[in-house]
Amino acid sequence: MSVSGESRGRSQQMRAKAQELNEAAERSTDPEERRRLKEKARRLQEQSEQEGQMREGMDPM
Repeated sequence: MSVSGESRGRSQQMRAKAQELNEAAERSTDPEERRRLKEKARRLQEQSEQEGQMREGMDPM
């Protein structure tokens, strides 16, 4: 697998994990736990987006 393919796979995994965390937050009845899960999901989503932007800048295609 190429480096860009590995990076793309990692970004997809981070987005999937962020979605799982958001879903867990929605199910949580504890407001503090819900906030913590949503914050963690937000950070993962941002990191995934940053990696995607870096990849686009380096990808010659």
